[in-house]
This record gives sequence, structure tokens and C-alpha cells, in this order.
Amino acid sequence: MRRWPLLLGLAVAAGAAGFWLLTRPAALTAGVQQALAAHSADRARGEAVFWAAGCAGCHAAPGIAFNAPLEERLVLSGGRRFETGFGTFVAPNISTDTDAGIGGWALEEFARAMMLGVSPTGAHYYPAFPYRAYAGATPQDVADLWAFWQSLPADATASQPHDLPAPLTLRRGLGLWKHLAARAAPPPAPEDPVLARGHYLVETLAHCAECHTPRDRLGQLDPAQWMSGAPNPSGQGRIPAIPPEGWSAEDIEAYLFSGFTPEFDVVGGSMADVVVQIAQLPESDRQAIAAWLLAQPATE
Repeated sequence: MRRWPLLLGLAVAAGAAGFWLLTRPAALTAGVQQALAAHSADRARGEAVFWAAGCAGCHAAPGIAFNAPLEERLVLSGGRRFETGFGTFVAPNISTDTDAGIGGWALEEFARAMMLGVSPTGAHYYPAFPYRAYAGATPQDVADLWAFWQSLPADATASQPHDLPAPLTLRRGLGLWKHLAARAAPPPAPEDPVLARGHYLVETLAHCAECHTPRDRLGQLDPAQWMSGAPNPSGQGRIPAIPPEGWSAEDIEAYLFSGFTPEFDVVGGSMADVVVQIAQLPESDRQAIAAWLLAQPATE
């Protein structure tokens, strides 16, 4: 009988060690590190990645109007609140301020955060940050984005904490979640260059499925209902399926540039931020987005 406490202690220790190993933060692969180091970053290309990835849509200050100057969206001071079924997430300051923001980061730290959801200190980020989609970004685009980031203004606004229930405040457990709720694979990239570009913009940089696809209890995207529409995380209304039924390629491209639907309704809600940002891309990118969306099978 005296062995039971020892065996129980060993079992607990083994379980703790297994959990610690299973939830350890991932590191960039050698291939990604080499690609980052070998690439001569292009700040102009990085600006296009910035707008396509929607960085300002979450991290610019709250309350920026649809027609506000673009310069206001480049101050990534954070503070926007996002209500979900798991709690309320607050976008952090990711400006170039070295204390309040991420100005002291290195390129590899930025890439690890964006592609793997891991902070420079080794903490897991919550998947409200769409790193599961960004994981498909090319190292070259990440390096270009970081080069553009260096030109953005610093802001000393302190980041605010998330409002989450107690179990979810233990970030180490997110390492286990990353294994249990690995991102559902989007449709494969096509060979056609226009469709391939649209695929990359929609499925990776613009991470459209993160909002337009329903989720299970773990927050996993449902591959059987890819971009078929989803409940609004705030509990108000529903995010529609894309592309909208009956829209042409010209309708989609015009909407992503002007914010007007074919019926002359005006974009609203969080999609207004998306339109402002996608409107900064070349027309060919919006056409590629439309082509890819229309190439997908109709959702039920």
C-alpha cells in the first residue's frame, strides 16, 4: 500500500511533463528562418500585405469613421473590443512604440507571432488573432510587412487585458488547443495564376473564413460549411455567406472598392473596415478575389 502514493506521484509528474511538452510553443522552421534572412524586404510590397491582412481593422483605435483619413488607421494603438462566445478580447497596441507596442521586436519574433501565434516571451496568443490563417503566408510577405511596419507611427497607449473566464486566462492551455483545434484546411490552391492569387488573398492574408465560416465548440472552423455564413460572435445578427448569391465578378470587385452593393446599400459593421483596406489593393487583386470566390461551389 505504501507504493500507491509514490505511483500516484509519478503518474501526476508524468502527466504534467506530458502536458508541458505537448503545449510548448512552436518555433519557426529552419526553412522559414532561412527565407526570412535571405529576402531583401520591400517596404512598398509590405504596405499591400498590410492592407490585405487587415491589420488596421482590428488594431486601429476604436471609433474611426468609414471615411476617415487613412493616416488614422496606421496608428495601431489597439483598444477595440471583440465579443465572442468565449469572452471579450481586446486588441493590443501593436504600434512601433518600444514599450507599449512591438517596436522592440525582431523580424523573426514578428514572424513567429504572425505565423505560429507565439509571443517573443513564448506565450501563446489567443486565436482571436488569426495566426492560423496567416500561417500560410510566405516568409517574403511577412518580411515585407515587417519592413513597412517600421514606417508606422509609435503610440504609447497601454494595451488593455482581455475579459475572459478563469480557465481561459491560462495561456499555456492554448498549446493544447492548437493541437485539438488545428485550423481546417481551406480549398487547395489552383494552378491558374489569377485564381491562385485570389486563393492566397481570401484564404490566407484576408482570412475571410475566420468570420464567414461557422465554428464548433472548440472554435474550430467547419470545413463542410466553408464560408457559408456564421453567427455573429457578438450575438447580434449573422455574418453572410460569400460570395452573395447572384453577384457577378464586377459586383464583388466594385463592392470591395466602394462599399456599395449592387442594390446600392452601403457596407456597415466590421466589413466597412475590410472594404477600406481592400480598396487600397490593386484592382487586379480585387478581381482575383472575385474570381476565386465565384469559382467555389455554392453553399447551402
